[in-house]
This record gives sequence, structure tokens and C-alpha cells, in this order.
Amino acid sequence: MRAAAPALEELLDHRGRLRARTASGLTHEQAHLGMAFHEAGHAVLAMAYDMHVLNAEVIAWISGPGQSTVTGRTSFEARPEDMHPWRFAAQAAAGQVAQVHYLMAYGLWTPQRAVHCAADHDRQQAVDVLATYGYRLGRDHVPEGGKSWGMVRGTARRKVARLWREIRTVAHAMDERSLITGDEIAALTGMTNPPVPGSAS
Repeated sequence: MRAAAPALEELLDHRGRLRARTASGLTHEQAHLGMAFHEAGHAVLAMAYDMHVLNAEVIAWISGPGQSTVTGRTSFEARPEDMHPWRFAAQAAAGQVAQVHYLMAYGLWTPQRAVHCAADHDRQQAVDVLATYGYRLGRDHVPEGGKSWGMVRGTARRKVARLWREIRTVAHAMDERSLITGDEIAALTGMTNPPVPGSAS
């Protein structure tokens, strides 16, 4: 765990705004593992959906006397022409879904902790990215010709359930060493990390 907060850019969302933080009511170790599950959900679904995963990371630091803060990030690449917008959205929702699944699987679930898993920055990024493709993703409703965030979470929930073994394997590896590369994820899970977009195959 870092003694000081990371650089500001590590804490910003895709719009350059500081991501929201809330108290989870978990121990540092439980919160750290929960965030590892969150990032593993993103990484494993991205890889399953043919995106090249660069790395996934849990970032933790001492934020006050007897207090720690945990966040994370996952980096991947895909060519715009190869991006399937609804799969991108499901990958975005998979972090929250995997984190809630972790709480349930490890006997830590409470309504308050489940609410804490909601990652508004993931949802907003999905809304913004899909809009660039002409797709409509509603936060709390089904827009005409589009889908709601609840529908996207349903897709992510089914995929997370099918890939739970891989997500759990990646999460525990990330919990131990904080940062894990896409190639390490592939080696641990038997999945294939697609080539970097534009590289020679």
C-alpha cells in the first residue's frame, strides 16, 4: 500500500473529473480484494470480448490516520471499427457486477455495501462511448431504440457468472501484487489476449 495518494490523473474518470469515493464498511483487506474483483471483472470481460488488455491494477494508499482508500483501473485497447458497443457497455458494467458477486460469495453482502459498488464513472463512460457510435444507453430508463443500464448489467451478470472462475483467479492474483498485465491474465486463465490493434499477427 502506498503511503501517499497517487498522482491526480490516476484518480480521474474519462472526463477528467475526480471519481466519487464512499466508505464501504469493510476492512482494508476486504476492500482491497473487492476492488481486485471489480477490476478483474472489467479485464476478463474485455478479453473475452476480443479487446487487448494492457493491465489491471488495484491502487491503495493511506488517506488519513488509521484510514486507507482503495480504487483501481483497467487499461485495454480496441480499434474503433472492431468495437462492439453493447459488449463495451457490458464490460463497463462487469466491474460493479463482479464486486457485488464477491460480497455475496464471501459472506460480506449488505444493501449498503452493494450500493457502494456502484461505479457511476463506469456507467457514464459507457453512455458516452456508445453515444459516439449512435447507440442510446439510458441510466434509469430504456430510450427509444436503445437499452437501459439495468439491461446492460443483466448481460454482464450472465457473462460474469460464466467466467467467475477466471475472474476469481485474476482477482486473487491482483490482490497479491496489485498490478497484473493482460498477458499474465491470459496465462493464469487460459484465455487469449488478442493482439494489439494494428500489430502484425
